[in-house]
Amino acid sequence: MLGKVIFPITLLVSIMQYTPLLPWLIDLISPAMGLIGLPGDAAIPLVLGNFLNLYAGIGGILALDSLTVKEVFIIAVMLSFCHNLFIETSVALKVGVKLWVVLVTRIGLALVSAVVINLVWNGGSEVIKYGGAVGGEETITGIWAILWNGLEAATTGTLKLAMIIIPLMLVIQIMKDLNWLNLFSKWMKPMTRMLGMKENTSMTLVAGLVIGLAYGAGVMLEAVREDGVSRKDMTIAFIFLVACHAVVEDTVIFIPLGVPVIPLLIIRLVTAILLAMIISRIWARLDEKKGKVEPRGQENHNPII
Repeated sequence: MLGKVIFPITLLVSIMQYTPLLPWLIDLISPAMGLIGLPGDAAIPLVLGNFLNLYAGIGGILALDSLTVKEVFIIAVMLSFCHNLFIETSVALKVGVKLWVVLVTRIGLALVSAVVINLVWNGGSEVIKYGGAVGGEETITGIWAILWNGLEAATTGTLKLAMIIIPLMLVIQIMKDLNWLNLFSKWMKPMTRMLGMKENTSMTLVAGLVIGLAYGAGVMLEAVREDGVSRKDMTIAFIFLVACHAVVEDTVIFIPLGVPVIPLLIIRLVTAILLAMIISRIWARLDEKKGKVEPRGQENHNPII
């Protein structure tokens, strides 16, 4: 199911980067960069990161040698919240999360965080010194070469997905048969309850936090299908994971840029927790007013729609 999403989108976006569309978007966005404290050419890594992935975004940052520490940090925070938009949004739709929820959350977090950091942080004016190097992309020319590169990227992405998801689902099924997940859910109960979700959402949270939205989607789909995770809990979990997912990979990847990664991780984690708690409280209040939840917080038997 995920392969049907990942393959065509990866193929399309891989080809798209060799068309005039990306340069056009960069030129279109550049004038607005000053509103969030960034120079016009900062649109390059932002467009690449959202159309392609974080690696492409970082490659775009490294191509700009005049950025300050503050500017690179702002771009890093924005890309942490909003990247790989096509694939990860498609995954969200497969899980059952509404399109507008994903886009408003991701783009909103990126823009708000940039504005706040720009206003609050007065330092970081020195020019960034990158702490490492990232290999550049190979130049590809010719229609058939571009098409072949897209097919190769799409096939590799789908196979990589299978190599991660299939063993992971096998391990999870074994854990279910041995009743280990019940114990794990009890350990996660305080966390999921604090975030306003039920215990059966725990595996979704862990999968997204550890391996990310795209690869964690297999666990999420399984949770919806077998564990009876409600649309409400899945939406709140996805909002949490939009702000903070793949915490190891998506944090370590910014080390070569020389930006402070610990504050970056803290910003993502705190934002995810606060956002999930706020959304769950608002959702509970709305359900209570509609008569779906008793005043004391006990859910009745009406399904959440």
